[in-house]
Amino acid sequence: MSALARPRDGRVLGGVCAALARRFGTSATTMRVIFVVSCLLPGPQFLLYLALWILLPSESPRSASTAW
Repeated sequence: MSALARPRDGRVLGGVCAALARRFGTSATTMRVIFVVSCLLPGPQFLLYLALWILLPSESPRSASTAW
């Protein structure tokens, strides 16, 4: 299992859906559709997204020495 971090590639807004998709083994598009549909239901989904955007660390850049 990988650590939950917002990826540097594939971000649309903040990388939260891409990070969750990577964590749960699904596509980022699927996770984005689930989020948009969930926003039609009552609840704090948008606030949760903002909190995850702030709290999740950004994926660290790979240096040339660790790319091997």
